[in-house]
Amino acid sequence: MGQTADGVDRFEAFRPRMEAIAYRLLGSAAEAEDAVQETFLRWQAADRSRIEVPEAWLTTALTNLCLNQLASARARRETYVGQWLPEPLLAGDPMLGPADTAEQRESVSYAVLTLMERLSPNERAVYVLREAFDYPHRDIAGILGITEAASQQLLHRAKKHVADGTARRVEIDDAAARRIVEEFLAAATSGETGTLVRLLTENAITIGDGGGKLPARATPYVGAVAVARFLRGLFKPAESKRVFVGGTPGVYATTANGGPAVVAVMDGRVVGVMCLEVTGEGITAIRSQVNPDKLARATAVWAAQERGEPVMYAF
Repeated sequence: MGQTADGVDRFEAFRPRMEAIAYRLLGSAAEAEDAVQETFLRWQAADRSRIEVPEAWLTTALTNLCLNQLASARARRETYVGQWLPEPLLAGDPMLGPADTAEQRESVSYAVLTLMERLSPNERAVYVLREAFDYPHRDIAGILGITEAASQQLLHRAKKHVADGTARRVEIDDAAARRIVEEFLAAATSGETGTLVRLLTENAITIGDGGGKLPARATPYVGAVAVARFLRGLFKPAESKRVFVGGTPGVYATTANGGPAVVAVMDGRVVGVMCLEVTGEGITAIRSQVNPDKLARATAVWAAQERGEPVMYAF
């Protein structure tokens, strides 16, 4: 069935919500965009005269496309070079979706997106639809083709996995996040391991995703001292580093996925995003994304906003 202007407008009005759902389900902005586009093609071909509630139809079509992608993505990630981490979204990206409640903010945090890789596809779908978008279990059951009781059970299991696998994060505003990043960078470049250790929790970890295209720490360093030593070496100036990356990136303090983040930018291109997970005791995890395939959207968002001067220059 051909699209009318009304049909296109209806879809476009719902697109931001669909992109936010798909991103949380897939952990990839690029894959989320593909899933939403495929949903549009299905919407275009559908007999809309028989669709009573367009938003419900679109959510069902999108969710099931994402569930199919998750199944194939798991197979691809088994052969992924190094550690797989989600694609980070910088502050101001509309794909971050709603952030009015603690549950919504938690569902898009980098730590939880990483942890959700351990959930079954249905657990992930129920968690996202219920916690981030407040769909009732009745609607979720219809979307997934399960009973309400099964939906409630899946949510219970998913929330337990998330609670068991994440530290108790503290919620901070953008100004506080910037201060944390600036303090972290000052400590990391001070040359004194002890200064950095004091910012970290005792069991802090650091890990990275280079996708086999750039060096990244796939096996985590664990413990404050080990992490501090690694970071001190990472931020230590060296001509070899400048030669390797082809210049000197500017380093900015901002937020990604609602948490403090270090962003490295060179010639207008985001070349790295380091997400800091913060608890009341300190920084408990540092996850770095340097795979260029997962930084294209970050570069586009960065270019569209005024960011000011960098805190420092790397290397």
